[in-house]
This record gives sequence, structure tokens and C-alpha cells, in this order.
Amino acid sequence: MPNRPSASDESTLLKWMRLEIGRINDGVVAERKRLSRLLREEDPSSVTKGGERYDFDRDVLQRLAEGLPGDLQRRLRLPILFYFDSTVPDSFFLADEAAVQALQILQEISPLRRMQGGRLWIAKPLVYAIVNRYPTAIQIMMG
Repeated sequence: MPNRPSASDESTLLKWMRLEIGRINDGVVAERKRLSRLLREEDPSSVTKGGERYDFDRDVLQRLAEGLPGDLQRRLRLPILFYFDSTVPDSFFLADEAAVQALQILQEISPLRRMQGGRLWIAKPLVYAIVNRYPTAIQIMMG
């Protein structure tokens, strides 16, 4: 087949990588809901990009509510998304100002940290520790 694209062709590889990243991100919540809304739901949940139900841990939601002021509960969308960028292998970034404020109030990240260019970079070990403390309220997404 003379017109068949080569596996080493860059456009073929990029298409394949986008497809695989899409599959990896299937578990990421498609509709992020405000913390205040999730607290009112009997069974706090949303739907993933892959169409599956995503349940939030009510105890984690309650801990967040106890640590955050009401105005931030109304602005904070969950899960908080950390993004992976293959060009920065040792960190993830946040692109949500309300999430940055919430994590600062919860003393998970320094209040001296500021977003630059719409992003706040955080070292992977710190992100993994935050994910462990707030399961279901944090997700990592491939960018």
C-alpha cells in the first residue's frame, strides 16, 4: 500500500498521542460542579468524559466546606484539576484561581504563591500528597 502513512510520520504519531490522551482523560469529570451544589446533593456525583458516574466522597466535601468561606464554596468547582504538561516533567499546574485560593486557605500551598500566565506550577510530590488528603475532590488531567 503505497499511500499508507508511516508509523514514524509525525502527524500519525500526534494523532495517535491525542487519541491515547483522550482515553486517559475519559475518567476526568466532564461537568465540574460547585462545592456548594455538591453539598446539597443527596449523592454528590457527576459524569466523566467517558460517560461514567463519578462519586464524590461526602466526608471530603464536608472537610472542604468546614475549611473554606461560603463565597469560595460557591466559586470552587470540583474536582480541582491539576494538569500534566510533558514539557515540565516534575510539576503539574493549576489553571483555576478559585482552586489556588482554596488550597492556600487550606494551607496546602503557600499563600505567597501567585499564578503567572494563568497557571500555578506545583511539584508532583506536593500534588500527590494533596490528592491523598482530598480523594475524589482532586483529579490530574493530561494536557
